[in-house]
Amino acid sequence: MLLYSGHEEENAPHTQRVALDNGRCENQERPDISSDHHLVVANLKLKLKKNWTSEQTALQRFSTAFLQDTDKINEFKISLNNRFQALQDLLNEEETTMKDKWGSIKEALASKCQEVLGLKKHHHKEWISIETLDKIKERKNKKIEINSSRTRAEKVQAQAEYIEANKQAKKSIRADKKKYVEELATTAEEAAREGNMK
Repeated sequence: MLLYSGHEEENAPHTQRVALDNGRCENQERPDISSDHHLVVANLKLKLKKNWTSEQTALQRFSTAFLQDTDKINEFKISLNNRFQALQDLLNEEETTMKDKWGSIKEALASKCQEVLGLKKHHHKEWISIETLDKIKERKNKKIEINSSRTRAEKVQAQAEYIEANKQAKKSIRADKKKYVEELATTAEEAAREGNMK
């Protein structure tokens, strides 16, 4: 399979054709921008000079923004208490070193954080609320349903659901941004009244 960039200049490096490993070219459903276009992912055969391996393991960052929601806090506390109760019973039965105990505590914390909170994927804007993030996740799931529908009727139904979810997500985003801007304006007015211009 060959890809071509579409540039008309003869000497431009973009005009070179790229040979791809045939057979491994597929759609990627990541961008959710109300469009029927998808990223195309392909495997390339390349020779690299050096394989850089990092000595340290990747740092896991958990999305702690969900701890602002009281339901998530309660769910996290309950699951963590259950896990530590079972861990305490296990540690009391065995003769273990302090290093083993710390390793098991660290593993319990990491597993519960990943289970309840999830890993931090990327930085969200500070004004986006958790309800809006849930609506965005729901919209993404509706997009996946569209792409995985088998019949035309299923696809039409999934598209109607996606359009409604998209409207709700955009409405929620606009409301959050408006609320954030109003809060900024009120804090600026209060600072101006107090004479604090920083």
